[in-house]
Amino acid sequence: MEKISGKGTVIIADAGAAVKLKGAKVLRPGESLTVGDVTVTAVPAYNVNKFRSPGQPFHPKSMEGNGYVIKLGGETLYHAGDTDFIPEMAQLDVTVALLPVSGTYVMTAQEAFEAAKAIRADVCVPMHYGDIVGGNADVEEFRSLCEGQGLQVAVV
Repeated sequence: MEKISGKGTVIIADAGAAVKLKGAKVLRPGESLTVGDVTVTAVPAYNVNKFRSPGQPFHPKSMEGNGYVIKLGGETLYHAGDTDFIPEMAQLDVTVALLPVSGTYVMTAQEAFEAAKAIRADVCVPMHYGDIVGGNADVEEFRSLCEGQGLQVAVV
């Protein structure tokens, strides 16, 4: 962290991640923090159908994992975090949505497409693929599904 942190750096995390990040400010779902012109709101991120073992989700709601809605100027970015498509997503009003597409621990490409339809962001960006699980095929499936419904996708 020292290599990328500066004098004014503010690190925001959920409680589980904050114990590993020196000086991190903890936000729980529903809480916000404004730093300068940027407002960060923690939103829920959890699994509803990805399980470590029967009845044990990889990311249970009780763990209070976060996604984040980040507002700067007139733009609003949603970083979904490690999550499935959850009901809370339908309440979001965002410009850009970063959605996991790799399956196993997070949404599949199909589930991310369903989330994209519910969110209706101007642009959807697939993420969480190509390292531990998932790959370019997941991205292409997500892109194809979204573009078939007129949803714009950016792959970075």
